Amino acid sequence: MKIAILGKPFEDDNLPFVQGLLDNLSNRQTEIIIAESFYDYLSHRLQLPEGVQSFRRGDSLRGVQFVLSIGGDGTLLDTVTYVGSAQIPILGIHTGRLGFLATITPDQITQALDALFKGHFVIEERSLIRVDTDPEAFGGINFGLNEFSILKRDTSSMIVVHTYIDGEYLNSYWADGLIVATPTGSTGYSLSCGGPVMLPQTNNFIIAPVCPHNLNVRPLIVSDRSVISFEIEGRSNQFLLSLDSRSVAVDAGIQIAVRRENFTVRLVKLNHVNFLSTLRSKLNWGLDRRNPAGIPV
Repeated sequence: MKIAILGKPFEDDNLPFVQGLLDNLSNRQTEIIIAESFYDYLSHRLQLPEGVQSFRRGDSLRGVQFVLSIGGDGTLLDTVTYVGSAQIPILGIHTGRLGFLATITPDQITQALDALFKGHFVIEERSLIRVDTDPEAFGGINFGLNEFSILKRDTSSMIVVHTYIDGEYLNSYWADGLIVATPTGSTGYSLSCGGPVMLPQTNNFIIAPVCPHNLNVRPLIVSDRSVISFEIEGRSNQFLLSLDSRSVAVDAGIQIAVRRENFTVRLVKLNHVNFLSTLRSKLNWGLDRRNPAGIPV
């Protein structure tokens, strides 16, 4: 088996777990390749198995069966940009803070690898959002798993985002910005702006204003088969566009349209982990003394 590993720096407490992961893979005669920046980080802290190679963004991942993402949800979002349309299954190992996407904790690594090699897992497909701009804003990596945002810059006054669905005028949002979130992104930035939580298999987008001036403007759910386009105006000549964790400053007058990407992200889910259990554990749903002791929370 060939496995690619991406990651971000983590607490030293997790070093033994990551060393164990590498040794476990090596003992299984696995071909291991590691993203270049993470390779450099690990090589100064761990004993890398013999034959481990590094790779860069844009290199072919042909022959890779699985990608391991070590870090938090932000690391997994970055991993998605490496995998792209190859749709290689991704397993998220959580060494960050919250972990909606990266659900495997360091002490579960051995169990997770056993399940991976024995085939005791399911593949969960998540939809992506695609952003088309003129001129091009995101350097060719114009898809994301969580959300696309239009935001004001710094401390400038609010902006106006004129929004259209399939060419029909929806609304002009006077706000600090506007978010278009996928079902996966419904537990992220959109949630903090009052948006609903959506199950991953829901075929919708959420349009959520950021700090709207009109308090009767609320998040809206639309079909992800729609094309949503925008025109932006404000006192500033520049605005921010954000796609997951990547932000760029753009000039006023840029043309923007978002739609569902024509490929998906494939996440590896072990049998004991699902979206509903993650909601309960991460959002503390069910933590109430009135719940019977036998009800899992």
